[in-house]
Amino acid sequence: MTTLPISGSIKMTGDGWKPGKRSGETNLALIDDPRGYRTMVTKIAPGPLGEMHAHDEIEQIYVIEGDFFDDDASYGPGDFVLRMPGAMHRAGSKNGCTMVIVYAPLVAGTA
Repeated sequence: MTTLPISGSIKMTGDGWKPGKRSGETNLALIDDPRGYRTMVTKIAPGPLGEMHAHDEIEQIYVIEGDFFDDDASYGPGDFVLRMPGAMHRAGSKNGCTMVIVYAPLVAGTA
């Protein structure tokens, strides 16, 4: 896991999977920048809706494989979910899934 580069680009490897906060969740952290930018690949095992929560930043989810659901809808491979800061939600998966999750701060003057 790394911070955003000052310029140019960086190459990341697929090493470093770690257990997530919930049982059955593993994460590969790619970016964890102190300015609030985070990118990770997450695998979740089949399971019910998690606890209701919200994030302080924009949450973007891209489903790579499997299924993912929240209180609003069900999502599959190729689906993209965008949640604005403060949007209450809980989520789960019927059969397990792999997804890319990106968190980004809301830039002042854009809302």
